[in-house]
Amino acid sequence: MEFKVYQKELELQSRGWIPTFHDISKEVKEIVAASGIKNGTVAVVSHHTTCSVMVQECSHDIDSFDLEFLQHDLLDIMRKMIPDFAEEHQYRHPGPIHAQYGRWVNEPGDYSSMNTDGHLRSCFFGRSETLTIKDGVVDGGQFAHVYFIDWDHVIARRRQVNITVMGTTEDVECRKFNDGAVIDTRHKFTDEEKAYDVHYDLQQQR
Repeated sequence: MEFKVYQKELELQSRGWIPTFHDISKEVKEIVAASGIKNGTVAVVSHHTTCSVMVQECSHDIDSFDLEFLQHDLLDIMRKMIPDFAEEHQYRHPGPIHAQYGRWVNEPGDYSSMNTDGHLRSCFFGRSETLTIKDGVVDGGQFAHVYFIDWDHVIARRRQVNITVMGTTEDVECRKFNDGAVIDTRHKFTDEEKAYDVHYDLQQQR
C-alpha cells in the first residue's frame, strides 16, 4: 500500500483591530482533493504563535464586526479569561529586551509587540487541528467548518497556514470496529447495587 505526503501553504490577510476568523474549509477540501490521497489525515497548522485553528459549526448569522455569532461568543469568553491588551504594562510581556528585539527585526513600532493576549489565547486554544480523510473526503461531520483564528488585533498582518495531507491513495477495508456494534459506556448497576434496603420501609411507616 502506497503512503503519500502532500503539503501546501495558505496565505491569509488578517485585518487587525479585532481578531480575525478565516473560514478555510473550501481551501482545505481543495488541497485534500488535489493530493490524490483517499484515506488518511489532514493536519491544519498555524505558522504563528498568536493564531489558532478550530473545527466548529458555521453560525451563519454575522454581526456588524463581521463575525459569526458563535465566533463572537467565543471571543467574549476568551476576553473574560484573557482580557484584550488595552494599556502599557497590563501584562509582563513584552519586556524591554523583547521590545528591542522587535526593533531589530524591523517591527513597525513597540506597540506591535503588545499582543500578549493573542499569545496567551493561542496557548489555551491550540495551534492545529487534524481531521480524518475517508474515500477522498474530509470527514468533518455534517456541520464542521475549519477556521483559522488570528488573535493578534494590534495591526493587520499577513498569515500562513500549513496544510499536510498524509495517507494512502488506495481503498481501505471495512472501517467498522467489531462489526459496528454500539459501545455503551453508561454505568450498569449490579444486582447488589439495586438490592432492597430495609430503610426503604421507614417512609411507608410514617
